[in-house]
Amino acid sequence: MTEPRLFVASPLAEGAAIRLDESQAHYLATVLRRNPGQTMRLFNGRDGEWRGRITTLSRRGGEVLLLARIREQTSEDGPILLAPVLRRETTEWMVEKATELGAAAILLTTSARSAVTRTNPARLAAIATEAAEQCGRLTVPRIDPPQALERRLANWPAERKLVVCDETGTSPPLAALLAAAERSPRPPAILVGPEGGFTPGELDRLRDLPFSLPASLGPRTLRAETAALASLALVQALAGDWRSPQAAGLSVPS
Repeated sequence: MTEPRLFVASPLAEGAAIRLDESQAHYLATVLRRNPGQTMRLFNGRDGEWRGRITTLSRRGGEVLLLARIREQTSEDGPILLAPVLRRETTEWMVEKATELGAAAILLTTSARSAVTRTNPARLAAIATEAAEQCGRLTVPRIDPPQALERRLANWPAERKLVVCDETGTSPPLAALLAAAERSPRPPAILVGPEGGFTPGELDRLRDLPFSLPASLGPRTLRAETAALASLALVQALAGDWRSPQAAGLSVPS
């Protein structure tokens, strides 16, 4: 039986009794049919991953006694995704899949053609947390509320390259761009426009930025959410953690 994983905010250490909230206890007892005495895993983004034994479960919450650390905390400095704000269901799906693909942060960004400009931050945070629990990562990506493109890039660090997904087809292919780029310990960030793409003026301004890497995602017109996930996967494969020994199956967590 696969051990369930849950994200908690509490510090994790051997022998600590970690309190679970009502929703976590309900999930374990009612959805997964777990009982006191069975084991599970906990992580908090700081102290690695721990195996613990469930000691209590009730309607008011639960408790887990930590037994041993089974994975050390490692850096998960994945790509930053400057994501468009789309319809609610589409944005939620994009956040879930970007979390699974290893995005370090999801910065929701609006531009001239954005039709949607508001989100539910608590709901998106919960979706990212559940995705991190499911996919085995040790951190939950930060999700920033929507911000206009100009403000988002006003103080952008020059050392962090920004892939600009250019739907006009006039930029180099993203794969070739990444292959030719100087290797960096940090993968580039990715900027994806809304449904309808960037305006010509926005693209001109983006191309002029010193940290900008305009790139094409091929000959077909992709939906905004497809472009976000395709570019994330390509960056992870060519410049991110898919190149690591763990990604090649050389080390399997216990």
